[in-house]
Amino acid sequence: MVKAYDVRPAHVQFPLHPDTPSGGIALAELFAGRGLDLNAMHARMKSLMDAEGLPYARRERTYNSRLAQELGKWGEAAGRPAIHDALYRAYFVDGADIGTVDVLAGLAERVGLPADEARRVLSERAFRAAVDRDWAHARALGVTGVPTFVAGGRAVVGAQPYEALERLVQLAGADRR
Repeated sequence: MVKAYDVRPAHVQFPLHPDTPSGGIALAELFAGRGLDLNAMHARMKSLMDAEGLPYARRERTYNSRLAQELGKWGEAAGRPAIHDALYRAYFVDGADIGTVDVLAGLAERVGLPADEARRVLSERAFRAAVDRDWAHARALGVTGVPTFVAGGRAVVGAQPYEALERLVQLAGADRR
């Protein structure tokens, strides 16, 4: 998108399942009683990800992402936005518990950030306020799920094909490069 249009994406964190306990929760338990077909949900996501050339694997658990979001904010501030790709891969491909400091420190190191500094940032909760501001901003925008793409006062919710995102930025008035 950024190659074709004059847009500046920004990651804004959102509290999806913020009460997820340490160690995570099985997706079957999280969605119990909602009448959802987890196999169909996975197949839809896998199809969308495959169409975009993105890796995606079946997950059985979800983990609390609060610390991962704080690490993401730190990575951005430190000039390493690739931390978001590393977090994505760890969670959606490897099924890693992104709620643990050890996992997060390892991800930080993979993108060129010092693991010991990542541990310090996470233990001091240095980016807690930044994530709190993001959560408040997301609530103000009316975000209820992830991912949500917002441009020009319009939003598209959920994993979407490129064409849907292209329509969103066109409607927002983004100029072609």
